[in-house]
Amino acid sequence: MKRDFLHITDFETNEINEILDLAIEIKTKLKNKENYKPFQNHSLAMVFAKPSARTRVSFETGFFRLGGHALYLGPNDIGIGKREAVKDIGRVLSGYNDMIMARLFEHKHMLELAKYSSVPVINGLTDFNHPCQIMADILTIYEKRGNLDNLKIAYVGDGNNIVHSWLNLATRLSFHFTCICPEGYEPDEDLLNLVNNSKISTAEISHDPIKGVLEADVIYTDVWASMGQKEEAKEREEIFKNFQVNANMINSTGKETLFMHCLPAERGREVTDKVIESSNSIVFDQAENRMHAQNAIMVKISQGL
Repeated sequence: MKRDFLHITDFETNEINEILDLAIEIKTKLKNKENYKPFQNHSLAMVFAKPSARTRVSFETGFFRLGGHALYLGPNDIGIGKREAVKDIGRVLSGYNDMIMARLFEHKHMLELAKYSSVPVINGLTDFNHPCQIMADILTIYEKRGNLDNLKIAYVGDGNNIVHSWLNLATRLSFHFTCICPEGYEPDEDLLNLVNNSKISTAEISHDPIKGVLEADVIYTDVWASMGQKEEAKEREEIFKNFQVNANMINSTGKETLFMHCLPAERGREVTDKVIESSNSIVFDQAENRMHAQNAIMVKISQGL
């Protein structure tokens, strides 16, 4: 029976821990140039309605280094949900490939693609969530801290798809999560309630950037206007101006706090150049771990194929 990875919650807690261990194992094999080729004679179709350098390079390079061939299908190759029905694309690509990765705008298109695909589908991002990114993030935190005990994560910015996947993860692993955002930019309320009702983690909203980051082990941010929101950029810059991650914010936590950003960063807006280049920043470790976390996810869901 095929397995998809559309949400963090598609994996149980023990499976997430297994994937983290597997990611570290595969990362070590690749660093040591070991002959590890689980995807030999396999192909991965990569559907991009929403372009991204990191997502393309990490999936394409990772699948190649594990022995397979990854095929890039950009916005002009497949007009998913426009030029051709999503369910048709799912069935056609399934006939050619062993796995599909898609980076789309609408989450409902991701769900439909998985429904009609006979091979595993991996969510490379939708406007609702970004599960591969958060798996890379928690892997990076685990590597840097050596454990995930008593973890406090403060996300500063829009309650967006990144936040939604962090909230999903909070129903599987235990940590405290604070979303620090301007009023009116909160994440999905149902997800927030799901976390607090799970009794596994705690989650809260704060509108005070300095109080919100107090005792945070990690401060995480993202661009204030994502792809598809650029017409709001000037308005958002005024609304979010007090939510910039700068040296003062990092120094106000009372801890040696790590800084994370999923990239691309607009330096001088949501984060200063000084912070992203500081010793607190693990942004580029995080970016590299996209490939290693995704490799582990692909190996995990392909088992038995």
